[in-house]
Amino acid sequence: MTRKSRPDHSKLFELATEQAGYFTSEQARRWGFTWDLLSYHAQKGNFQRVRRGLYRMARFPSSPYEEVVAAWLGFDPKKTVVSHETALQLFDLADVVPAKIHLTAPRSHRSRKSPAGVRVHTALRSPGRNDIVIRHGVRATTPARSIANSAAYGTAPEQIARAVREALSRGLATRSELLVAARRHGGRAEKLIRRAVEEARAS
Repeated sequence: MTRKSRPDHSKLFELATEQAGYFTSEQARRWGFTWDLLSYHAQKGNFQRVRRGLYRMARFPSSPYEEVVAAWLGFDPKKTVVSHETALQLFDLADVVPAKIHLTAPRSHRSRKSPAGVRVHTALRSPGRNDIVIRHGVRATTPARSIANSAAYGTAPEQIARAVREALSRGLATRSELLVAARRHGGRAEKLIRRAVEEARAS
């Protein structure tokens, strides 16, 4: 019997565990869960249907980042990354509480409607492999890129300075990585990050 014809509950649970209890219908199909089977488990109370194409394991413990995970999975987890101030939150680099969850997607997604409470930034060039890390079960921009994006977006200078200090002291980013990410944006972002790097170096 093939994997498609036999649902693998343990594999699906393992995946959901890495994603704060959430999973997409596409992910579930990889482990043998058809639409009918997903509906059956939702009716039985085993799965919770969050919205179209997105489910959550019932009675799964809550997570401080589950809203971020749900937003990322619900948009396009293959091509989208958590970014800007939301990524700073994931890395605990700054004391920011963004009003919306920030995601970055390819420019081809610009006509796609953003879910409530989500701000989608589009980029001509999607973040490359070296610009992405897995954090709390989601694909997120690296600390250096997250700091640079936030600086360009308008995050308070003192928060950018704190994020730079934290990233350097915890080994999450090097001075070179921060400066390279800053140069991609130039202007305000580059000035803020360069100054913060120099201050951290002098302290």
